[in-house]
Amino acid sequence: MNQSVAIHFPKGISLVIKREDLIHPFVSGNKFRKLKYNLLQAKAENQSCLLTFGGAFSNHIAAVAYAGKEHGFQTIGIIRGEELGTKIESNPTLKFAQECGMQLEFISRENYRLKTEAFFLEQLGKKYGSFYLVPEGGTNALAIQGCEEILTNEDAFFDYIGCAIGTGGTISGIINSALPHQKVLGFPALKGDFLQDEICNFVQNENWELITDYHFGGYGKVNAGLIDFINWFFEQTQIPLDPVYTGKMVFGIVDLIKRNYFPENAKILVIHTGGLQGIQGMNLNLKNKGLPTINTL
Repeated sequence: MNQSVAIHFPKGISLVIKREDLIHPFVSGNKFRKLKYNLLQAKAENQSCLLTFGGAFSNHIAAVAYAGKEHGFQTIGIIRGEELGTKIESNPTLKFAQECGMQLEFISRENYRLKTEAFFLEQLGKKYGSFYLVPEGGTNALAIQGCEEILTNEDAFFDYIGCAIGTGGTISGIINSALPHQKVLGFPALKGDFLQDEICNFVQNENWELITDYHFGGYGKVNAGLIDFINWFFEQTQIPLDPVYTGKMVFGIVDLIKRNYFPENAKILVIHTGGLQGIQGMNLNLKNKGLPTINTL
């Protein structure tokens, strides 16, 4: 299921939320798109096991675990942080992945940085046998192919496309399929501008810009102002936003509207890429810090 919700602002500006999060109850949004052709390729290679990487509250880990269960694959998740091995029961994401049948291996952050090195992957092959590798965050050429299907002919109406960025795969697909009159705005969840080069590896068009002012301190970092905005937005629209990706992106779009970034009568489409499974874990952290929590009811 997919649906869009429109919100109107002064000066004739309209904002439409494309609900990619409704595609699938557990493999939602961009994770569904990224895994679509990778799962087909794994089947074509007669692989029976998917191996991937992720952190404590990774949307990608949860999605791969469920997709593997749904499509008949064994799954292995290499998790960043040895200390998490004793905290599965208190971590909603890891507990869900394990309940889906994913085998979890917890490694040090130092070793985790080797995740793209050939010798490290070879060691994993010796330990686990043959597997189909899905990169951290799911981004590869097949993932981008899937994300190129996010925009449809119905979206030709829009002038701007907004998208949150993790590894750069989703926005790359959107850039490749956007029309010449459309500008794609990317909102990185991480600090730094290194994603510019990553995205350039996958795209041909130049109709895009990274907006780097709304990461709120870096990946997974939030403050009371962001939580208040997410809760306000939910009260106004009944659309839940995750605090790591889409919440920051929508906050940024609304702030840019207030700052007159967009011309009069601009038609803006923002992509809701899912990630809602992470709210439960984030709320546990927020409670521990005495901060307000995210309302999804």
